[in-house]
Amino acid sequence: MTIDVILRAHGLKKYYGEGEKEVRALDGIDLVIERGRFTAIVGNSGSGKTTLLNMLGGLDTPSEGCIYVGGTKLSRLDEEELTIFRRKRIGFVFQNFNLISLLSVWENIIFPISLDGRKPDRTFVMEIVRLLGLEEKLACFPDQLSGGQQQRVAIARALAAKPSVILADEPTGNLDAKTSEDVVGMLKMISQAFDQTVVMITHDLKLASMADRIIRMEDGHVAAGGEEW
Repeated sequence: MTIDVILRAHGLKKYYGEGEKEVRALDGIDLVIERGRFTAIVGNSGSGKTTLLNMLGGLDTPSEGCIYVGGTKLSRLDEEELTIFRRKRIGFVFQNFNLISLLSVWENIIFPISLDGRKPDRTFVMEIVRLLGLEEKLACFPDQLSGGQQQRVAIARALAAKPSVILADEPTGNLDAKTSEDVVGMLKMISQAFDQTVVMITHDLKLASMADRIIRMEDGHVAAGGEEW
């Protein structure tokens, strides 16, 4: 069976410091992510999972190795090209939501698109809004929303530009258990509804079990679940 790979890391290393003080945050990662699936990456603090996500999203550069998103090798892009590429092709969902307090919910959702001078696909964005239950909140500001509602807005913003992949870094870290399950359930629903690739970092194995695939990291290595399909 042919696998449609959207994201690939090969020989990925990230070292900090030198000599006895050298820290090997990533120590030779080979990884493929299939298009349209929901993947969870788990591991203890210091295992390298967040460093890996930052590398996959072009937020940090590896000491060695390469990353491909679709057919694009990230190391071939200069800083400006990489910034534009991230905005168009990679959606981010962070633990702290990263919403702009002075913008309404609608304005937050379409903000990355407007940075490129593009017009949002309103029909598509409204479909996302309806799926996430945000229809009545579009004129609200972030401080008028609950934590779970703010994270829904962040998910909508990540999806609105029709990215190749959504990367979610501990998206439930500031939420209670029930809201956390709801948010991860929404990420799974989004993945299925839009054939959207989602990669989520979490330390919570119960939440990870909702994903299609679990990759476990230990000490900068993929310990389980990283095999090529």
